[in-house]
Amino acid sequence: MLAISNSAELEKKIGYEFKDKSLLRQALTHSSFSNEQRINKLKNYERLEFLGDAVLELVSSKFFFTENPDMTEGQMTKMRSSMVCEQALAFCAKDIQLGDYLLLGKGEEATGGRMRESIIADVMEAIIGAIYLDGGFEEAERFILKFILSDLGSKQLFYDSKTILQEKIQKEGKSLVYELIEEIGPDHDKQFTVEAVVDGKALSRGVGRTKKAAEQKAAYEVLIEWEK
Repeated sequence: MLAISNSAELEKKIGYEFKDKSLLRQALTHSSFSNEQRINKLKNYERLEFLGDAVLELVSSKFFFTENPDMTEGQMTKMRSSMVCEQALAFCAKDIQLGDYLLLGKGEEATGGRMRESIIADVMEAIIGAIYLDGGFEEAERFILKFILSDLGSKQLFYDSKTILQEKIQKEGKSLVYELIEEIGPDHDKQFTVEAVVDGKALSRGVGRTKKAAEQKAAYEVLIEWEK
């Protein structure tokens, strides 16, 4: 069960106090945890995630429509997809250390579920759904604007780091490859370490649950270093 102190701590981080605390507990409860509770079973976050996804799509669509009057429908769709995808939501959740508050079953905990991007992203959407039910659309929109649709320049640099780096490398007539340095863990919980190698020189390393995520982080580190 999510302790009252932990609940208050998370509410302080997100800047919203729930009137119905059970909604926050539900948003943080993975099915693996609820399935282990033989008595007083808790609802899991899946239904709230469904609702939160719809609210997020509406808010983000409104945001990109109003903030970018010259963008085409296709451009807005692409921008929205990159800014509210699974990896993007998991990245945003780091600001509030959301993984620390999850209620997970023993098996899911043991296999790294607390850090799994797919779960973290789902919980972010579930929290949006919970806030919407508890406080209405405006409160849900405020949360989305603060934690997901803020500082988009820096976030886009991260999300599009591989593409941006590739374009810079091509302009300079250099070569870029990503080399897998290490692959550890069982099939269901792999961790990959990748180096970004420019003209034969390793410039950075990235670690991720997939090769693509590790490559993206490696590319991001190169871009950040070049911007200094």
